[in-house]
Amino acid sequence: MAIPEEDVARVREATDISALIGGYTALKRVGRRYVGLCPFHSEKSPSFSVNVEEGLFYCFGCQASGDAISFVRQIEHCDFVEAVEQLAGRAGITIRNDQEAANDATRGHRQALYEALNAAADFYHHYLLENAEAGAARRYLRARGYDGAVVREFRLGFAPRGFDQLAQSLKLPASILKEAGLAYENSRQKMQDVMRERVIFPICDPMGKVIALGGRVLPDELRKNTQNPGPKYRNSPESPIYSKSSTLYGLNWSKAEIAKTHEVIVCEGYTDVIGFSTIGIQRAVATCGTSLTESHFKLLSRFAKRVILCFDQDSAGQNAAARLYEFERRHEVELLVAAMPVGADPGQLANDDPEALRSAVASARPFLGFRVDRALGAFDLSNPEGRTRAAEAAIDAIAEHPNDLVRDQYLLEVADRTHHDPARLRQMLETQRIKANTEKISGAGGAPTQERNPRYGPGVEIREREIPNFDRDDESSGPPVRRGPDPRASRAGRDGLMLAIHRPEDVTDWIDEVLFLDVTQRRAFQALCRADELHQAIDLAEPDAAELLRRLVVSDGAADIDAHGTLIELVRSAASPALRDLEVEARLRADDIAAFTEASAKSRWLKAELETLRDPPESSELAMGAFESAMRILSWLRETYPAESRS
Repeated sequence: MAIPEEDVARVREATDISALIGGYTALKRVGRRYVGLCPFHSEKSPSFSVNVEEGLFYCFGCQASGDAISFVRQIEHCDFVEAVEQLAGRAGITIRNDQEAANDATRGHRQALYEALNAAADFYHHYLLENAEAGAARRYLRARGYDGAVVREFRLGFAPRGFDQLAQSLKLPASILKEAGLAYENSRQKMQDVMRERVIFPICDPMGKVIALGGRVLPDELRKNTQNPGPKYRNSPESPIYSKSSTLYGLNWSKAEIAKTHEVIVCEGYTDVIGFSTIGIQRAVATCGTSLTESHFKLLSRFAKRVILCFDQDSAGQNAAARLYEFERRHEVELLVAAMPVGADPGQLANDDPEALRSAVASARPFLGFRVDRALGAFDLSNPEGRTRAAEAAIDAIAEHPNDLVRDQYLLEVADRTHHDPARLRQMLETQRIKANTEKISGAGGAPTQERNPRYGPGVEIREREIPNFDRDDESSGPPVRRGPDPRASRAGRDGLMLAIHRPEDVTDWIDEVLFLDVTQRRAFQALCRADELHQAIDLAEPDAAELLRRLVVSDGAADIDAHGTLIELVRSAASPALRDLEVEARLRADDIAAFTEASAKSRWLKAELETLRDPPESSELAMGAFESAMRILSWLRETYPAESRS
């Protein structure tokens, strides 16, 4: 889904960033800025700065930065579209996405589904709390350890036994009821409720909107209807607002704790998530009837770097290992498994033995470690035959891991526990991996699978960061860049950018990218030149340059910068390596009288001009002379290093 740029711009303009951020941390006005404690990391002294005029923030402690949309994304852990929609709602702005703009009915249809599911969740919730028929459901929930506070927190409900009580109550079009999975048309052409005599679990997106419902049938002894109730769990069908493969139950309630601890526990069921919450562990989520997918990992990586699978023993072992390792690598998360007691599920264990559940999470092992333990535990290690079969099973599991160092560490563990020679096990491991790779290639029609870079994707060149230096190829006509840090040049470049951002009218006549020797500063200035306004420049800039721009936007001190002094310092810094180039060129052209004479003359001229810039001028007349020399040198630099040659 894409939102038109004009709508994004309207949302930015309508958002008072100081009021927005002030809802999360106290801000105090200091000059033209607002400062306060950073809401993204713990600190005692304020390092967080907000520029209201430009609508940008920057933390000098943790380097968090951006605009109002970026702030919402980071503080609420949501994606771009969700952040824009949240700010639009706050500002009372109606937005449309590009694909739906041509058809307003599509957006209205999605909204109708949201409203239908929210109304259904409300109906079932109030029925559970208030209706006498729900007494059996309330007894069942109390037996699971759920009190009224839990019921209200998770908005649990109960679907009555009557065949059309929800449909009659909502009075919505049949098409909406069917698509939302709330009702279906029976043999008598009447709308009949899908959920009947079931405990209802609303399923929400990360922002808290109800997108589906899950229903658990009551135990036989608590049901009044003696007919076959159907499956134990019944979930809403997929719809334009609900996809099982990318939805995690409970994330809307647990995302704050997950982000705080950088850890998430992934379970199989709704009651598992609620069970964790009842024992004070509020960082659990559950899949909605599917195995873990890449969409799940992509979503989780926005909140946490440590993912603990808390499935029953069989389910944990049956996950496709190669796929999970790839997800783990691609999304840069650490995948672990909590070793649950055999036959136990987290929801029940939270009620029966909460300490055992806490211990299982605290002692979670890496996914491969869990699989190795499981393989070794399946055999009798007291005799040679059992140890051999255990070693073979463990090697099969180890062979699937993509990292050779990790494989070797677990191989040594297996060798120790099964009393086998590591060298023999390495031979077994290599044989197993060759076999697996052969099968993989054969399965792909004989063509090996192209390795995909997890960060950049296939076919994208990974460029190393440029390292400034005085040297350049003889064939290059671009301006020289410095070899190492030059504090004066760096300060002058920073001041030049500050002026370009805060006082552009004072530098219009002379500011030029040829003056910026620092690669990041030059890229930042190039982005400013390409953009019509500051937000666009930050979007266009490469990451290091964008961060620099965001930092300078919220920095004070531009009013105290001497524009002419900055020009002189920038020119002096830019011309010094150019002078060295001319001197080297003169030496190299000693055999060519004409070329030698020309290079020597340029060198003498530039050296004489630079002499006027060496010391601070003592009078206004000398200051004007220094400024004129700087402008002459700048003109020469522009001619010598034309824009198309600059990196």
